Amino acid sequence: MATRSGGRLLIQNDIGTTDAHVVVIAVKKNAVTVTYTDVHLARAKFFISLFDKFEASWSGLDRHTAAGLGEDHSFYLVTGQYQPAHAADRNEFLAAVGAALVFLIDWNKARKLLRTWVAKDDATRILEWAARQRIGHRGFLELGGNELLGSAVRNAAPARIGFGERLDQALGRAAAIDFLKAALRASTEALLAGRSVRTVRDQIEADLVRHLERVDGTLLAAVLRQIGLAHDLVAAISRHIATLRAGQPADRKLLAVRCGAIEQKADRIALETRKEVDRLNARPTIAQLIDRAEEAVDELEQAAFIASLMPERTDPSLLAALAELCVVAMTATEVAASGVAAATDVPEGRRADSEDALSAVTRLIDAEHAADGHERATTALVFGGGFDVATSLSVLELARAIERATDRFAGFGHLLRRHIMIDLAA
Repeated sequence: MATRSGGRLLIQNDIGTTDAHVVVIAVKKNAVTVTYTDVHLARAKFFISLFDKFEASWSGLDRHTAAGLGEDHSFYLVTGQYQPAHAADRNEFLAAVGAALVFLIDWNKARKLLRTWVAKDDATRILEWAARQRIGHRGFLELGGNELLGSAVRNAAPARIGFGERLDQALGRAAAIDFLKAALRASTEALLAGRSVRTVRDQIEADLVRHLERVDGTLLAAVLRQIGLAHDLVAAISRHIATLRAGQPADRKLLAVRCGAIEQKADRIALETRKEVDRLNARPTIAQLIDRAEEAVDELEQAAFIASLMPERTDPSLLAALAELCVVAMTATEVAASGVAAATDVPEGRRADSEDALSAVTRLIDAEHAADGHERATTALVFGGGFDVATSLSVLELARAIERATDRFAGFGHLLRRHIMIDLAA
């Protein structure tokens, strides 16, 4: 309803089904006054937030009571004042008010629906984003809303997202918000383009699969960090042996302390990542990869401890054999890292990455065989050289610990292959 009285234009719109959901707009020259009432405080705040680019002043949301309104017979009233210098700015503000009204329709219904998938505040933020993008939530509701999301979960991730489980628990908060924004956008664009509901369902399901794959990628990044720490341990042992070969004094205590700290850091990463695997219901192979990487780190930390106890005047032939074994272990960590990095990109359908990842598996097994050979060669040197007990035991135990680490990486490779084959079969 619009009326004029003198130089004043008064526009009123009854938005909702209650008498307390009304907007009244008064215009006199360039001055605009907006009076808005709502039974829902959250929706009133949402409405005001859509005008933050305008230098309008808004009163507090005063609470009033009236029989028959809302659950507690109350409603909220807010008044906004906007007085620009130019008529063009006034008209832009009026256009923004008119454009905002459509996003109030079924707003609370959409908020309640989204709250079943993400936190309450995040549901409100998604609706605010949709309004600012001129996407809104009506298309999403029109195409099924909750059933649209439920169908995507049932078809794309029945084993990953349980009945009644929120998306932010399964995907993480940021990914869940991003996915729901994409669902709202896909629904609106489909209706505008005249596409079928089936097409929208397929699009949303595919997007959900991509988000789940990104979750796996994030977890694999933690595995990559573990392997990086294993690489640091091998490098520390290699430097210590090189120092001994050069006849220089080595800081044994520092080696043990530094490698112990690295192992503790790897343990923390493993513990935190296992919690994320459980929380996100990720693939079991990821948890198993974490276990194998942690076992390799443990073996290498033990190797560093033994290296710190080795006599300074160890026979050069033994040091040379240990150095060769370290080269193999270093190669194993580098190959494992490249394999995980390639496996992270396999879900994107990159053939070259799948080939690189599978090649890494073969190279890890080759490294384990090479380490076996070097460990036996070192053992033969010890038994045939007539060395003292301390030297013999330390060299044997060091060689065995490094070889056991390459065993763990070979097992890691078999698990990585299983993980990759699941992606290629999807």
